[in-house]
Amino acid sequence: MIERTNYIEKLLGWKDEQVIKVVTGIRRCGKSTLLRQYQDALRQRGVSEEQIISINFEELENEPLLDYHALYDHIKARLCGGRMTYIFLDEIQKVPFYEKAVDSLYVKENTDIYLTGSNAYMLSGDLATLLTGRYVELSMLPLSFGEYCRAAGCTGEAALNEYMRYGGMPYIAAMDKTPDKADTYLEGIYNTVIVRDIEDRQARREADHAKRKVTDIALLKSIARFLAGGVGSPISVKSVSDYLISGGRKVSPNTVDDYMEALRESFVFYPVERFDIVGKQLLRANKKWYIVDLGLRNHILPRSNYDLGFSIENIVYFELLRRGYQVNIGKYGAAEVDFVARKRDEIAYYQVTASMTAPETFEREMRPLRSIRDNYEKTVLTLDRFSTGNYDGIRVINLVDWLGQ
Repeated sequence: MIERTNYIEKLLGWKDEQVIKVVTGIRRCGKSTLLRQYQDALRQRGVSEEQIISINFEELENEPLLDYHALYDHIKARLCGGRMTYIFLDEIQKVPFYEKAVDSLYVKENTDIYLTGSNAYMLSGDLATLLTGRYVELSMLPLSFGEYCRAAGCTGEAALNEYMRYGGMPYIAAMDKTPDKADTYLEGIYNTVIVRDIEDRQARREADHAKRKVTDIALLKSIARFLAGGVGSPISVKSVSDYLISGGRKVSPNTVDDYMEALRESFVFYPVERFDIVGKQLLRANKKWYIVDLGLRNHILPRSNYDLGFSIENIVYFELLRRGYQVNIGKYGAAEVDFVARKRDEIAYYQVTASMTAPETFEREMRPLRSIRDNYEKTVLTLDRFSTGNYDGIRVINLVDWLGQ
């Protein structure tokens, strides 16, 4: 197993705190493995086996516990009186009305509850109402470049090429890869996310009496293909609708909006809002959408649609998320900064480009950063090693070196 050290440390930081820990992320990014690793960490810290209750709802033997009453009774009977009981419920969104069982367990003394789910819709509706202020969300992503290198035993530019081609799903990193094997595995993940997670979402919506539903898988895949091809470019509901209509598909903007939301809730795509650097406010029009894993992007898109610049921009966005930043697209007058990364009182600006060696590219990437009149860190990330250095306080760093920091 690839040890996800950063996530384990975050969970340990919340150990025994009276909040429910909710680990979310796309299927096969390593949530179940993380729970097992964290349970091992608890055992190493003196927690006994009887204090750990772990249930994975993707395992058939746990099917009788899909009824929330049965689940509650099962766990209640195993609570350790006078000692902390650590409760792990994996893929909890499969249990209709699970929030009622979780809420009842939460109010018991000496319970420490951990949930995982593959759809953000689990954090809406009744759960948000019942557990407001009682849970923290830990968003889990596929492997970082550094984790991929350790798992696959590779380094440097060759490792980055492999990472961009195959993505960071943990099993991909560890397997004996060929392009056909990797693509077959990614196809399985993609179809599972698109079909099974959407079904889970539908069941959840029906339980919440929601009206707008996703039922057309072919339409969903068409929208996913458009979003994957538009990584790094401004995308609106209208632009997606126009694309579909131009291809002969009659579809309303409301339907497109709901299908895009389904892809976001399944953690396949992450929308990023623009931020007015001067006005210090979010601009909700023309978001950019990034895909959680480049291996999935390469599976979805024909090879002719591949774009190196947008691929490395995608990598940088998720790396900034992993490092704990809130990330937006920067707008400074008519100019754009690829990313404005904020963490508490810290702000950093990033431009991303495949190469800075051409004078016109160098000037294009530096101009927006030079225009910003503050003293926060400004960085350009590039694949080339010829233009690296410090230019009047603006750092130009090789991407591989930065990812390894």
